[in-house]
Amino acid sequence: MEPRRQAERSEATRGALLAAARRLFTDRGFADSATEEIVREAGVTRGALYHHFRGKEELFRAVFEQIEVELAERSARAVGESGDLREGLRAGCAAFLDACLEPDVQRIALLDGPAVLGWDTLRAIEERYVLGLVVAGIEGAIAEGIIETQPAQPLAQMLLGALTEGAMLIARSENVRKTRAEVGEIVERLLKGLERPA
Repeated sequence: MEPRRQAERSEATRGALLAAARRLFTDRGFADSATEEIVREAGVTRGALYHHFRGKEELFRAVFEQIEVELAERSARAVGESGDLREGLRAGCAAFLDACLEPDVQRIALLDGPAVLGWDTLRAIEERYVLGLVVAGIEGAIAEGIIETQPAQPLAQMLLGALTEGAMLIARSENVRKTRAEVGEIVERLLKGLERPA
C-alpha cells in the first residue's frame, strides 16, 4: 500500500477510535467504558487501538485534548466575532461557559478529566490550549487601556481558574441552566471589576 493511502487509513482508524470513545465516555464515563466496547463501536480491531494508543487512559487523554481544542476554537471565534476587545473578553468567557452545558464537555472535561488525568496533566493541557488565549485577551485589553496595567500572565491564570471553577459548578449542578446564568453573572462582574475607571 502506498504511504499516503496508508497514512489516510491510519488517520481514519484513529478518528473512528476517538469518535467511539467520545460517545462512550460521554454516555457511561471513563470507568464504565471498556476498551472492547470502544473497538467494537469504532469497527476496528483491538490491535488497532494499541497501535494508536497505549491504552484507555491515553485514548481518554486524546479525547480530552480534542475537547480542549474545540473549547479554545469556540472561545476564539466568539472573541473574533465581537469586533470589540471589551465585548470580546465577555463573549469568549460566555462561549466557554455555554459549552459547559454540553454532555461531552461536562462528563469528559469537567467530571472525569481531573480524576483520570490528574491535576498536573490537566493543567498542562489547559495551559497549552486555553491559557494563551486568555493571556492574549488580557494583554490586548491592557494595551487598549481597558484594564489597568498589571502582569497579564498571573491575571490570566486567575481568570482561567475562576472560569474553570464556574464550569465545575455548572457540570455538578442539578439545574445546569440556572447555574450557568448565575456563573455568567459573576464572571461579568469580575470582568467589569478589572476595567479601568472611565
